[in-house]
Amino acid sequence: MGWLFGKNKTSMVTPQEALPGRPGKMPVPARHEVLDAPLAPPYPDGTEIAEFGMGCFWGAERTFWQTPGVVSTSVGYQGGYTPNPTYEEVCTGLTGHTEVVRVVFDPAKVSYEELLKVFWEGHNPTQGMRQGNDVGTQYRSAIYTHGPAQEKSAAASRDAYQQVLIASGYGDITTEITPAPEYHFAEDYHQQYLYKNPGGYCGIGGTGVSCPIGLTTGEA
Repeated sequence: MGWLFGKNKTSMVTPQEALPGRPGKMPVPARHEVLDAPLAPPYPDGTEIAEFGMGCFWGAERTFWQTPGVVSTSVGYQGGYTPNPTYEEVCTGLTGHTEVVRVVFDPAKVSYEELLKVFWEGHNPTQGMRQGNDVGTQYRSAIYTHGPAQEKSAAASRDAYQQVLIASGYGDITTEITPAPEYHFAEDYHQQYLYKNPGGYCGIGGTGVSCPIGLTTGEA
């Protein structure tokens, strides 16, 4: 049973050590339980996708579905090596994935920079391979970008937030910022988990330090 927990949950697995996974993809519910929007593509015309890892994805997803301008959200796994992983496999640390939220948003109603502010303020991005009491590589902080504009905005917001965090006594941001790898939907029961289980574990807590926005768009 030792393989279930991995050799060291805070060290990234290598591609050679990763679990083999499977060819079949996870079944995806047709509609969002709260927003009544599609979970999987195609998404409504004019929408864009953002993807964030900020610890346990249950609380993170709720934070975003409550954000005005967000059309749909889902939870899944990104940044690893195992094809079509299960939750149990991700939790071993032997797939390399992080728990993420996919945010489908209307840029006419909420900017990517505003979503970045929600992301930064919704967790502690200085903790490395953990988030609070949740320890493991699947809880690492990550921004998976879709296109050069998102990449530029993500890097600018990180640099700005780093300065205010340092001024507040926090250390270096450990957030991974990289072009979005393949997104694997999580199991049905994880989708909108805190809507289905209102008293469930949230796990989301920020630093209390406000993040500046509008760094690349000129917004206030």
